[in-house]
Amino acid sequence: MSIQRVAITGASGLIGSALVGHLKAEGYTIQKLVRRKPIATDEVQWDPIAGVVDLAALEGVDAIIHLAGAGVGDKRWSRKYKAEILNSRLLGTTTIATAVSQLQPTVFISGSAIGWYGDTGNRSMNESDRSGDDFIASVCLQWEAAADTAEKVRTVKIRTGLVLDPTGGALGRMMPLFKIGLGGKLGSGKQWWSWITLHDQVKAISYLLEKDIEGPVNLTTPNPVTNSEFTAALARALKRPALFPAPAIALKLALGGFSSEILGSKKILPEVLTSAGFTFDFPHLGAALEELVQ
Repeated sequence: MSIQRVAITGASGLIGSALVGHLKAEGYTIQKLVRRKPIATDEVQWDPIAGVVDLAALEGVDAIIHLAGAGVGDKRWSRKYKAEILNSRLLGTTTIATAVSQLQPTVFISGSAIGWYGDTGNRSMNESDRSGDDFIASVCLQWEAAADTAEKVRTVKIRTGLVLDPTGGALGRMMPLFKIGLGGKLGSGKQWWSWITLHDQVKAISYLLEKDIEGPVNLTTPNPVTNSEFTAALARALKRPALFPAPAIALKLALGGFSSEILGSKKILPEVLTSAGFTFDFPHLGAALEELVQ
């Protein structure tokens, strides 16, 4: 293992906290970048708004993984919150990329999302395809451009799909309704959802630390499903019916602009990972959900 010390932003989030635990178990030394004053020996302070990172504490670090950013689905998309979604990514990524250029680690892994592709309809897309033209696609385009300002360091931009774990994210929100038999398809149900288990997400990031891969990498399984297929599989895993569809108009009223991410179609394939020989432990939705909801 050529990489020993790994610094991580967003270490307290759904993906970050799972990644920290996994990497520690694999023998890596982890440093967590935090915005407040550090209270533990493995914490390092940074301020994404002011553009400040404690470089001295990170001297000699082998890898930097940047996962921090305002949650896309955490609030209604007011003009103010859309600005927060964009600025949290631009300012934070620019700050980290500048630090990467100065520290010169072996690898820089920066978060992105399959929102890069916009609404793909029924067309399958991979890393060589162009970006979309909606709000999230624009955010991802600028987000990745900020990561690319890191100089002379292998840079990987992880375009994350729908991450499945019962403790959070979309699955964590859907399960309570499905458990009491009130779940169902969202909108028409024909839209494609490109997903990955949290387990495979963390495994893939760990894989990218050590492999000589750079540029954009889709973190989704090779088997996207329609929303109808997803909700039916979740109902089966929970042994409940899925008889209560949520009409598109109701989702738009309840979620505002974010409804476009639920109702939009993203059929995204992980061409880079599969070509490199990465194996998913949970490539198929049915088996993944059976494991996750038990």
